[in-house]
Amino acid sequence: QVQLVESGGGSVQAGGSLNVSCVVSGLRFSDFSMAWFRRTPGQEHIGVAAITPGGTTTYYVDSVKGRFTISRDNGKNTVALRMTSLKPEDTAVYYCAAAKNIGEWPCDGTTCSSEDFGYWGRGTQVTVSS
Repeated sequence: QVQLVESGGGSVQAGGSLNVSCVVSGLRFSDFSMAWFRRTPGQEHIGVAAITPGGTTTYYVDSVKGRFTISRDNGKNTVALRMTSLKPEDTAVYYCAAAKNIGEWPCDGTTCSSEDFGYWGRGTQVTVSS
């Protein structure tokens, strides 16, 4: 059984920083691209950041470039997202996700679609107040 369990998140004032992390079990973690998505009420999942199985390539949505950093530790089956200079518009539930297929890099230069990720955590709330 594949499980993705997020932790971290919480509430912070604008300009502050937060870390979220995700521990994955039930699949060969080092074979899968990983991503962080976020979702606000009434909206679709937005791909925020993603990383290839070996960690050599990353993707960021334009709105977080220079502020967020995705990383992974294949020895600990963990993927993390460091969020700095947070803005109220970053408020959302953040989800960890693994690609559907081994070795696949589902993201292109402009987007990372939730349809290409087959395993999901339950999410963790991030709230940024102004």
